[in-house]
Amino acid sequence: MIVIEGVVGSGKTALMEIMIEKGYYPFSNIIEENEILDKFYYNRSKYAFILQVYFLNKRFEYIKLAEGMKNVVMDRSIYGDLIFAKILKQNKELTNEEYAVLLELQKNMLQYIKKPKLLIYLDISTEKAIKQISQRGRIYEQEVERDYWSRLNKEYQEYFNNYDLSPILKVNIDNLDLKNNYKDREYIISLIDKKLKEIEEV
Repeated sequence: MIVIEGVVGSGKTALMEIMIEKGYYPFSNIIEENEILDKFYYNRSKYAFILQVYFLNKRFEYIKLAEGMKNVVMDRSIYGDLIFAKILKQNKELTNEEYAVLLELQKNMLQYIKKPKLLIYLDISTEKAIKQISQRGRIYEQEVERDYWSRLNKEYQEYFNNYDLSPILKVNIDNLDLKNNYKDREYIISLIDKKLKEIEEV
């Protein structure tokens, strides 16, 4: 199981598409099937807790399904979900009690799941992430203030700079175009192949 992580707008979907072309079975982002997310962006305090529970539950479900399969790639991870929750707590859109429940829920879930063979973290500047968010045109994302994206990206960078739960490959993609540039696509695959080979040799 390979997991792709990164802040909103970092290019996870583009990398997922590349991995699918290489023969990986996708467990795609659960945003498109989530009716709560659109409501959340317009009323964060009301929907924050239920949204975070939904995400944790779905990540857990996907990981359990993936454990019996080979060559699986997953968009986002159960590890990064609480980054969003931390921001929500700081904004007082989650209560301290709700945040504590989420932490305990994740802790309990982690005892029953297999860690990924590799986690790929797509590091990106806030400026480029916002540009890519704007280009894909999800209406609810356009309403979000820049400060939120900036704080979220900072928390992502801090979390994955200290991540040690599985092997990790960090790739800065500020100067890469994974969607349209063939050489960039081949470059990132070469990095992934090299890292997987290193893992297998250990």
